Amino acid sequence: MQRKIMLSEAEIPRFYYNITADMPNKPLPPLHPGTRQPITPDQLEPLFPKELILQDVSSERFIEIPDEVRKIYASWRPTPLFRATGLEKLLDTPAKIYYKYEGVSPAGSHKPNTAVPQAFYSKMEGIKRITTETGAGQWGTALAYACQMFGMECEVFMVRVSYDQKPYRKIMMNTFGGTVHSSPSLITEVGRRVLDADPHSTGSLGIAISEAIERAASDPEAHYALGSVLNHVLLHQTVIGQEAILQLEKAGDFPDIVVAPFGGGSNFAGIAFPFLEKNLRENQNVRCIAVEPASCPKLTRGEFRYDFGDTAGMTPLLPMYTLGHDFMPSPIHAGGLRYHGAGVIVSQLLKDGLIEAVSQNQKRCFEAGMQFTRSEGIIPAPEATHAIATVIDEALRCKEEGTEKTILFNLCGHGYLDLASYASYLAGELTDQGVSDEEIKRSVSLTDALQPS
Repeated sequence: MQRKIMLSEAEIPRFYYNITADMPNKPLPPLHPGTRQPITPDQLEPLFPKELILQDVSSERFIEIPDEVRKIYASWRPTPLFRATGLEKLLDTPAKIYYKYEGVSPAGSHKPNTAVPQAFYSKMEGIKRITTETGAGQWGTALAYACQMFGMECEVFMVRVSYDQKPYRKIMMNTFGGTVHSSPSLITEVGRRVLDADPHSTGSLGIAISEAIERAASDPEAHYALGSVLNHVLLHQTVIGQEAILQLEKAGDFPDIVVAPFGGGSNFAGIAFPFLEKNLRENQNVRCIAVEPASCPKLTRGEFRYDFGDTAGMTPLLPMYTLGHDFMPSPIHAGGLRYHGAGVIVSQLLKDGLIEAVSQNQKRCFEAGMQFTRSEGIIPAPEATHAIATVIDEALRCKEEGTEKTILFNLCGHGYLDLASYASYLAGELTDQGVSDEEIKRSVSLTDALQPS
């Protein structure tokens, strides 16, 4: 039995896969927040490189990866695919379980897959610095690394609860040359307004996005970069799934089920979209499951409607599953999944019934993470434990039904800088933090006035 399946450097994908080319229903257009009309590419140019804007609206199935980007990818790509034989044995399941391990990147997660091309395209336009937000710190770390590769400055607004929970993430960003602020901060108008209303605010990705956009919009030498949600971000991550297809071919296998954690969509898109291409073009029947925290359940309990991608209403209006841009998620340890909305493409796929979504409670996820650690020898990031919990559920279902299925999941990053959260779990201090139907209804209703007539 082959436990570790590797590819050669020559097998790093040469193209990103653009799933919109194959979607039966194309996503609805983003709208200008003022006019409520479809936003035009030129209106986005102050914030993003032109090439990324073109990628966002492209209908081409494959978009070439620049050689300069592939050369940097080669520092850690292709990433390994493992057969989880230890976990299979622990569960006594007939299922075969594989995981794509993205924790071998310089940032310890999948995030550099998009950070590197985003920095590259900004550098090509003469931009000197990039601003961004980060939840758990993995995206901020990835962008600080990518900016360093191209000799650029990086400014990161890190959600306050994660800034406090994960100090070593901040140090890692600083080590790569990034400047990190706790969000909400006192250096932006948005941050000051939030702190005036609630001096003890734990922050949210929506607030941090607003702060980063405000900084970029006021600086002609700066661009803004987002680590999830947007079409071009999801596009860049498809190198993960493309590699996994080749690796599973070498193992003589193909998945029945593909699972990934879900915050805004980059993690899920990276592993799932290339397999969804097989469903859409080759009549395969792979179940693709997005797993979100029960405390921030936009896919499973939110509504599909137009909403802002940030709290202050500075982004275009996006057609997505949302809990409302004013929704304040509970301070769970999976900071990268604490986002009120879902990417436009993923939202349309879910609306059309082409993918599935489930939610998991925090304590259940850490229990699953401990099972994985003790059977496979890797401590997963809290975000990744959401996928692991669902994989275990599916593998035990196979055991109950006596069916042998192949399950693939994206182990999106390691948890070696998240050990404080494991310490809380081991001490019995973690709690499950839910959200009531009334809270969701109230938060979503605040977007009623944003819907086009």
